[in-house]
Amino acid sequence: MKAPGAILLLSCYELGHQPLALASLQARLREAGYQPRVIDCAVEPLGEEEIRAAQLVAISVPMHTALRLGEALARRIRATHPQAYLCFYGLYALLNADYLLRELADAVLGGEYEEPLLALVRALEQEGQVRETECQEPGRRALKLPAVPGVRTREQRAGAWLRRPAFVVPQRHGLPELQRYARLEWNGRYRLAGYTETTRGCKHTCLHCPITPVYRGRFFAVPQEVVLADIRAQVEQGAEHITFGDPDFFNGPTHALRIARALHQAFPAVTFDATIKIEHLLKHRHLLPELRELGCLFVVSAVESLNDEVLRHLRKGHSAAEAVEAFALMEEVGLTLRPSLLPFSPWETLESYLALLDFFEERHLVEQVDPVHFSIRLLIPPGSALLESEERPAWLGELDEGAYSYRWRHPDPRMDELQERVAVIAEAAAQEGWNPVETFFRIKEEALAMAGRAFDREAAQRRYGEPRRPPRLTESWFCCAEPTRGHLASCCGVSSRGQAVAVSSTRCCSAGR
Repeated sequence: MKAPGAILLLSCYELGHQPLALASLQARLREAGYQPRVIDCAVEPLGEEEIRAAQLVAISVPMHTALRLGEALARRIRATHPQAYLCFYGLYALLNADYLLRELADAVLGGEYEEPLLALVRALEQEGQVRETECQEPGRRALKLPAVPGVRTREQRAGAWLRRPAFVVPQRHGLPELQRYARLEWNGRYRLAGYTETTRGCKHTCLHCPITPVYRGRFFAVPQEVVLADIRAQVEQGAEHITFGDPDFFNGPTHALRIARALHQAFPAVTFDATIKIEHLLKHRHLLPELRELGCLFVVSAVESLNDEVLRHLRKGHSAAEAVEAFALMEEVGLTLRPSLLPFSPWETLESYLALLDFFEERHLVEQVDPVHFSIRLLIPPGSALLESEERPAWLGELDEGAYSYRWRHPDPRMDELQERVAVIAEAAAQEGWNPVETFFRIKEEALAMAGRAFDREAAQRRYGEPRRPPRLTESWFCCAEPTRGHLASCCGVSSRGQAVAVSSTRCCSAGR
């Protein structure tokens, strides 16, 4: 297992950034004396020689789209090298454990995966404790191990590993250069963007979030020296902007501000963005001016909806009025608020969807929303906390294991039809390079037509005026969403060999992170 490439770590898609899930795991394994091979299949090929050299293959699946691509990779790996021990790790691995273990995987890991995966590697090394057993699949032999804490197999049901990990500085050696990933667009320039996290997990328990059933309200702070060392390594690669990808940067506001101050002191020209909940923006409003002075350009926040009924069912922790207040506050402070939206859920109505569109138009905020967010549909993965919150509703269908989600139909069939139409518009906009204002008014025209109302799109677009270009990343941020089959196929391709191929800078993703 210590031979170069005997451990193969794969990423399929991590929101257009250099995959931290590979860098952190690689660092922990190398510290223990192993020499893993790391490949980001979103931007580089996976060759048969790497597959055949591997004794253990670990596929990172922190989000829905990554799992779809990861399953295709896993099937290719099984066909090429049946003897390889294959595991999935990340949020969507544990949520879909039953399906993955039955269909493909030897093991799945969730929560803080570095220590369990290292223990799994060591167990595989101890040949005296391993016996080979014939599997039903022809030509495949799997290793049947004794129980490894934090590792779920067909024989052992293990939950998420939620002990504080031994944090080490992520090692990005062997990963594609930053030029291959999303960039910051700001003031007419494109800048290389890096990515890191100051915390893992989340202390909040929004019911639709895939983090909730795994972490159950727990989070772990990454030591400041580890975060700063990771940032330094990326700045040395040319990064001029850093995305803090924590589920909530203000999970620990004091910790976050210390790191932001240290970043600014070490690299005054480097800017950053972060994800912060609406309730935290309001509660810690006194920190926002300093955040701007330290180099924050924009904040992503999961607004989701401006319908209080939706927000109550999702247990978001904020009201529609508070979301409106947050937009005003951020404008006053001089920070751009880029909302994540979830406008297609069983509780949204056609009227509230139209009101959502009116809000962004009337306040001239259209350019702050990536158009695809107007098409996002609720994803309900196995184990979702939404399934625990109430009796089984009439709109909820059966689990579609192969799609990693429960099927559901909106009580108003017009909303399902509208979602499909809006997704087509958003996809065309990404493929053909429409500006966000044009895309927005095409979406509004479709929504009004669904309500039986006429709309002069061109006149509305002229009244709105020329589009602004607030700071943004060239890869959209998505949360807890179900991509349409067509959108996924066009944005995250899978080649005939099962290799994930990135074909667009606006690829579709359903992220819990």
